[in-house]
Amino acid sequence: MEARDKQVLRSLRLELGAEVLVEGLVLQYLYQEGVLTENHVQEINAQTTGLRKTMLLLDILPSRGPKAFDTFLDSLQEFPWVREKLKKAREEAMTSLPAEMRKLRPKEAVTCLASQLACRF
Repeated sequence: MEARDKQVLRSLRLELGAEVLVEGLVLQYLYQEGVLTENHVQEINAQTTGLRKTMLLLDILPSRGPKAFDTFLDSLQEFPWVREKLKKAREEAMTSLPAEMRKLRPKEAVTCLASQLACRF
């Protein structure tokens, strides 16, 4: 999962937990699509409350590969308002990312690095 998508899940963690996302077909869809293993599903279902189940799902998702976030979005058919909130947060993260990258690496540093590489070859 991309860092941007991990950040989206982290920033909306409490809101997502309040939605108790695991009570519908979400887990089964994620299992069907290979994002979750049978052990993951059992571990999540063993939790005592819907909040704990959802929080465990949110803990597991970031480590489940590059398609995990998109598959998670697809699994939210019963929660269209949650899917839209996640998509919106993802779009906002995508537009703010270039600005953050500019802060980290000034243009002069890139130019200087490029000239150093040209000199070496």
